[in-house]
Amino acid sequence: MEKKTVAFCTLGCKVNQYETNAMMQKMLEGGYSIVEFEQKADVYIINTCTVTNMADRKSRQMLNRVKQLNPNSVLVVTGCYAQVAKEKLQDIPEIDLIIGVNEKNDIVKYIEEAMKNKSSIVEVSNIANQKQFLDFGSVTYTEKTRAVIKVQDGCNQFCSYCIIPYARGRVRSRNPLSVIEEITKISKLGIKEVVITGIHVASYGKDFSKENLINGKRKYLLIDLLEDIQKIDGIERIRLGSLEPTIITKDFVTRLSKLSKICDQFHLSLQSGCNETLKRMNRKYTVEDFENSTKLLRKAFPNVHLTTDIIVGFPGETEEEFENTYQFLKKIKFYKMHIFKYSPRQGTVAANMKNQIDGNIKEKRSTLLINLSNENENYYLNQYLGKQVEVLFEEKEGEYFKGHTSNYMIAKLKTNKNMQNVIEKIKVKTVENLELIGE
Repeated sequence: MEKKTVAFCTLGCKVNQYETNAMMQKMLEGGYSIVEFEQKADVYIINTCTVTNMADRKSRQMLNRVKQLNPNSVLVVTGCYAQVAKEKLQDIPEIDLIIGVNEKNDIVKYIEEAMKNKSSIVEVSNIANQKQFLDFGSVTYTEKTRAVIKVQDGCNQFCSYCIIPYARGRVRSRNPLSVIEEITKISKLGIKEVVITGIHVASYGKDFSKENLINGKRKYLLIDLLEDIQKIDGIERIRLGSLEPTIITKDFVTRLSKLSKICDQFHLSLQSGCNETLKRMNRKYTVEDFENSTKLLRKAFPNVHLTTDIIVGFPGETEEEFENTYQFLKKIKFYKMHIFKYSPRQGTVAANMKNQIDGNIKEKRSTLLINLSNENENYYLNQYLGKQVEVLFEEKEGEYFKGHTSNYMIAKLKTNKNMQNVIEKIKVKTVENLELIGE
């Protein structure tokens, strides 16, 4: 009997990518074979995002495409958009199965049920009631030379613009023994780099009670976990996902800098370079705190690259506030900035704030910051001309093999050799399209 086929589409963050890999593994174990999303499949699974209105729109667009590929397929929608907007999704007749964030572990069971009953199923539990980390077990399915490892879920921050605490619930941390076991298995597959991620990874361990601590009385936090991952043979790089700036303390950075495998690239989520705006956003730091964090990291990691997220056009952002942000960003000189135009999320405090900003103003501010980001990136890349960089090569692209340096620059080498999953030093001869070309 021919195997049933399943195709996946992942929108959003690295946590979603990890959970897609986990679901792929479950489907393979359930006897399915995986095909590309553009191919005809028996089952299509869309792992949605709801961070912005654009993410919502992308999620809906993907739904429309599926039934054109195979009108008889089973269409499954999961992820954050499914969690917060199941009522909207129930109005779309093409969807056969809507499952929440917590139900992903039983994906095969729900799909078999939907196929058997030929009726649409909605399984979305109340995420606010979830107290334990939902562990998928060891997820060894990975498509690249880098493996994403989810160690934490949920967020307690409740920033005024953000829907995520409602889509993901409160902070829940994964048992360190489970994390270590998974990474040890991954190292045995020859994978050299792991990305440690979560919805609010800086909160890792804050929900652990005394009883379930791994090493007795002492608190077990993110830095403790990283020190334990450092000991795993075979793993050569540990990369961190997005960090809350408040975790960057002198003690944290001192301990972090002693870990030889930590990648010298950190994504610190800033959102605004103006204290008044940060206050309205309900962020828990000032620009002065943030600048101090960057100084600590730059002192400890000589070649560090810092990246960030910025929201432009937040309600009440005046020209003066935006100018403050612009000048602060020039001063910090991030390697790269991800710029988002504020979009109101129903159910958040900011959606009801006065002084919502006109779309044209948001566009203008966004363009200014994107240009600044590109200038910065070019500046940093050109510092490496004629120098040697160490690259973990990932994939073939035309005549080139392509990969990343530890501080997350894209580097390419023209070669006939198979360089996949090889770490090698190359000499940078040119910079083209924001990529290092080596020899």
